[in-house]
Amino acid sequence: MRMLLRHLLIAALPLACGIAAGSGFAFKARQASCTALVGPIFAAKCHGRQLEYQLQFQTAGTAAGSLLAAVLGAWLEHRRRRAVQPPA
Repeated sequence: MRMLLRHLLIAALPLACGIAAGSGFAFKARQASCTALVGPIFAAKCHGRQLEYQLQFQTAGTAAGSLLAAVLGAWLEHRRRRAVQPPA
């Protein structure tokens, strides 16, 4: 049960990092409205650009989470193998 939970947590790490990065950008972008930044004429274009940036942040967060999950999984596997092998 403990190993299943560990694997589930490591597998969910990229998803959690991606959602956190996208939500963090959306929260920061919500503080400054597009209309206040560029005016009412270009507000729709600004909103589309903000969505593109949010998607890029989410993708970068997922990539960083995947890298973190790979490093963490390799470290845990290395630690487990050292614990299982008898000293030479």
